[in-house]
Amino acid sequence: MPAPYSGGLRPPAVEARGLRVVRGGREVLRGLSFSVPPGTVTGLLGPSGCGKTTLIRSIVGTQITSSGTVTVLGEPAGSRRLRGRVGYATQSPALYPDLTVAENLRYFAALLHAEPDVERVIAATDLERQRDQAVGSLSGGQRMRTGIAAALLGSPPLLVLDEPTVGLDPVLRNQLWQLFRTLAADGTTLLVSSHVMEEAGRCGRLLLMRDGLLLADDTPDALRDRTGTADLEEAFLRLIEDVAPRETQPHGTQPHEDEETGP
Repeated sequence: MPAPYSGGLRPPAVEARGLRVVRGGREVLRGLSFSVPPGTVTGLLGPSGCGKTTLIRSIVGTQITSSGTVTVLGEPAGSRRLRGRVGYATQSPALYPDLTVAENLRYFAALLHAEPDVERVIAATDLERQRDQAVGSLSGGQRMRTGIAAALLGSPPLLVLDEPTVGLDPVLRNQLWQLFRTLAADGTTLLVSSHVMEEAGRCGRLLLMRDGLLLADDTPDALRDRTGTADLEEAFLRLIEDVAPRETQPHGTQPHEDEETGP
């Protein structure tokens, strides 16, 4: 198991110790320990079914865990004290289809007492042309951007984004990553999941998963050095070959595929 990140003076934004999730008799998350440093873009990467979405749900407090701990911004995951401090965008954002983009955002902003933020997040996610369209008429990528805009309301110190670039064209994808880097430079911590290794190089730090295990918790450059290849996709494949055989069968168990519905 990779050693958790311990650099820097600020406490980690997210810290997990021995995190396990068992569902239907299957071990979906298998004793994960890691830290997400503050003010960074950390990528959570791995193939579909490896446990990424289950881990994200554990962090935002919507997943029942079997053992271990998850601490978020110094509080237990799911604590009421985290309300408004964690922005979460799912793969299928919970939006009102009959309301426009602006109406949805005004509604969520009112819940957070963040009404002045609506125009800022519309601009940040390039939704000006869709602001008066009903959400039900939007494309998948536009709905995803609306969900990200909602997550940005109130400027939460932690953003957790589950596959935020799925369905976006290269231009919009690049714009979002520029936004992510700007937010991180201003002190926001971002945890961004993806099953596309191409996006790994855009992150300041990487958590690489397979079969419910953490194969790596490192920077992209350190991962390249560790595996002896400049290509991060090839680095991931080498980790599977080199690390997985030694770690995929703790306590005599066989690896089990995550039953989550998302990647």
